[in-house]
Amino acid sequence: MRIRETQNGLKNLIIANVLVFIIQLLLDNIMPFTVYFALIPKEFMKGYIWQGITYMFLHGGFFHLIINMYILWMFGRELEYLWGTKEFYKYYFICGIGAALIYSLFNMNSTIPVVGASGAVFGILLAFGLTFPRTKLIIFPLLIPIDAKYAVWIFGIMELIFLFEGGGNVAHLAHLGGLAVGYIYLRWKRRKLY
Repeated sequence: MRIRETQNGLKNLIIANVLVFIIQLLLDNIMPFTVYFALIPKEFMKGYIWQGITYMFLHGGFFHLIINMYILWMFGRELEYLWGTKEFYKYYFICGIGAALIYSLFNMNSTIPVVGASGAVFGILLAFGLTFPRTKLIIFPLLIPIDAKYAVWIFGIMELIFLFEGGGNVAHLAHLGGLAVGYIYLRWKRRKLY
């Protein structure tokens, strides 16, 4: 598969995430910026619906931001070329908002802020695996080429294991929510097209 130049949709998402992260760093010491715009399930379920979008642009640290943006860039390029920018945006936000909704439904009384684009990014990973199933990926620590469709399964199973083991400060259910919503949307879309 030939990797093409990044299109505007993907560039815009990455730029927006980086800019919001810088604002977050600057303003969190002055005002509770993260608290206002993170996903807080109890507030989200009470009607603070903007959190279902804004939480995707906040991150828990530089490493969190870099990993999410790298995975988004790596797997989103071909999808945006194939689908077009409008459909790419639509899918990205459906996965991210769906991840927020699923996480909040299972944690309705939680006041712990959730941040990051990971739910949407897991949806992008799933779409890449379903669209380009035989593309070879090298996953750390395996370091052997593996088909993209199997890589998605591996990541999904790992997230499920981490969820049941209690994965620290990571919202594994949001990651799985992004995968599930992405899968449902892509299946519905395929049925609609045929």
